[in-house]
Amino acid sequence: MGFLDVILGRSKPVRPDLDQLFALPSAAVALQAAAGFVPTGRGSVCFASVEGGAFARIQEEARSLLDGSVEFTQDAYGYTWLLVRHPPEDVAGLVNDLYAVNTSLEEAGFGPQLLCSLVGFREEQQRSLALVYLYKRGTFYPFAPQREGGEKRDNPLELQVRAMLGDDLTIEKDLTRWFPVWGAPGL
Repeated sequence: MGFLDVILGRSKPVRPDLDQLFALPSAAVALQAAAGFVPTGRGSVCFASVEGGAFARIQEEARSLLDGSVEFTQDAYGYTWLLVRHPPEDVAGLVNDLYAVNTSLEEAGFGPQLLCSLVGFREEQQRSLALVYLYKRGTFYPFAPQREGGEKRDNPLELQVRAMLGDDLTIEKDLTRWFPVWGAPGL
């Protein structure tokens, strides 16, 4: 980072650290012990859609790598979501698959299109929660939609989860980057 960058307030972008994903299994244990949220066995990777043969090859590679237990969907904003399913108790296997997908996309030159990955959780009262990994920031944040439906968040729960998992995960400090992932597969 140069002198002009400092003066002009530019910051050096954070390099993605996909190894952060491997902290999720222990965070899942802490989340279950502290708040009763259990893994759903579903997780997803979100990326900006890309056209062309190279991307079609990556999709086929992901399907073969994950034994076909993967679904691709597009959301209303045009982003592609890749959903992976595992037994709920196999958080480590789910994280390994999410890591493999992210790495495959990154190595194929699609790193700039990667947005986030998430792992879903539920508790007894059927509240949903996702731990979301921001690819370009190398940080996590909790996303909790309210049970009543609609597009409202359970902000107190999100802040509680932040406090619970602050020692287990690198939590995103800038709350404005905790963007909602309404209707995300895996949530």
